[in-house]
Amino acid sequence: MCQRVVAGIDEAGRGPVLGPMIICAVVLQESRIPFLKSLGVKDSKKLTPLQRKRLAGIIENSAEKIIERKVEPDQIDAAVNRMSINNLNELEAKIIAEIINELPNNVEHVYVDSPDPNPEKFLTRLVKYLRKRVKITAENHADRKYTVVAAASIIAKVRRDAYIRQLKKIYGDLGSGYPSDPKTRAFLENWVRLKGEPPPFARKSWKTTKNILRLYKIEDSSNNFT
Repeated sequence: MCQRVVAGIDEAGRGPVLGPMIICAVVLQESRIPFLKSLGVKDSKKLTPLQRKRLAGIIENSAEKIIERKVEPDQIDAAVNRMSINNLNELEAKIIAEIINELPNNVEHVYVDSPDPNPEKFLTRLVKYLRKRVKITAENHADRKYTVVAAASIIAKVRRDAYIRQLKKIYGDLGSGYPSDPKTRAFLENWVRLKGEPPPFARKSWKTTKNILRLYKIEDSSNNFT
């Protein structure tokens, strides 16, 4: 008897001013989901870094397949500069569709955490880029409702954190990368003050970066985001 196979897709790092956004898909036999749920797999934001790391190893061992896409700051800037947040949603829809196109053919249902407050609108964007027929459910906060999406959120978060650690080894303590983090803002301001431009791993279209550039009277033609 064939096991039903499903996939969950989620991202980590949509909001930070520093570092990439990571989008991950986790493919699981549906029969594995109760086991993962019993171990505490849930929305990554409700877990500690240590819990996420432990669970990520279990998820990787349980998954049929994991697909990762690393979305660099310049890709994000290009999308935002084409006219605001809606184009970031378009970029994310395109990348998620590319991931779905790569999923094994035995995946029967894909669950997606929609970044758009209107999941139906996001799904409409996404299906334009699909090359296969598969059932898709796109919902806000899908990582809270579907364990397979929670698993994807954990993998994405753990892998983004690893990229941030790599940056810290090279450039020093840059904080979490989020605009609300005083360490991140101080790092970014100091870099711009010394070098006259943002670091290559900064999102230049973010309001945080633009405000710092303005503070030091440095020209910038990007649109604002956050």
